[in-house]
Parts: sequence; structure tokens; C-alpha cells
Amino acid sequence: MTVSRTPTTAEELRGAGLRVTAARVALLETVRHGDHLGVEAIASGVRDRVGHISLQAVYEALHALTAAGLIRRIEPAGSPARFEGRVGDNHHHVVCRSCGAVADVDCAVHETPCLTASDDHGFSIDEAEVIYWGLCPDCSIARSC
Repeated sequence: MTVSRTPTTAEELRGAGLRVTAARVALLETVRHGDHLGVEAIASGVRDRVGHISLQAVYEALHALTAAGLIRRIEPAGSPARFEGRVGDNHHHVVCRSCGAVADVDCAVHETPCLTASDDHGFSIDEAEVIYWGLCPDCSIARSC
């Protein structure tokens, strides 16, 4: 019987061709344990784990991890970039217009004509990005009071 084991964060970084540093390990783990975090929240989480790190170093690591496909960057219109550890499944997002809360929405199932381009203009399309906008439950309750 073969037991499969989950690769460590360091092994994932090496597997993606990235140099393993304490800051990159802390950053990847912070993003994966967070909830659509912004850069400042990520920097704070990394600092809690490894001490001082410059904001520039955080941006550089986020760029490298995104390019390697280990994390995903989303940018809802009018909002700063956010990062998440859920990658590879082409899921979508719902964003609160009032407080900016973000949550994952699994891909639409069954017939999805809005996700099929009516004219692909010769592109080889490999992903569709959908953002649903509205009010989160807390903001909906606050508005009705």
C-alpha cells in the first residue's frame, strides 16, 4: 500500500523552480491560511512569522509565487489586489459593494452560455473570470435597519 504525502511548502517552492527562503515559506502559508488577503495583511502575517520584511520584498515574492502558479491574484474593479491560495480550478468570486468582503464561488455547472465566448477572435481561451457583485449578509442587514 502506497501512502501519498502532501509536499511541504519548501518542496512546492523548489518544484516551481523558486529559491526557498523563510519569507517565501511564510508568505505562501499566510496566503493559503488567509481569506483573499491584501498586501498589507500578507506583510503583517509574514512579519508575525519571520520578523521584519520590506513591503517591496512582499510584492516581489507575491509576483514570483503568482507567476509560478502557487497563488492567485484577483483584482475586483475599484479594489486593491488580493491574493488567495486556491489555484487551478477556475473558480469565481462574489464581492460586497459596501465592505469589500470577497468569497469564492465554484464554477457554474451544467449549461453556461455566458462562459462561452460568442466570438473568440482566434484566441485559445483557457479561463473565464466572473465576479458577482452585491451586498454581504452583514451589510444587507445593516442597510435594512
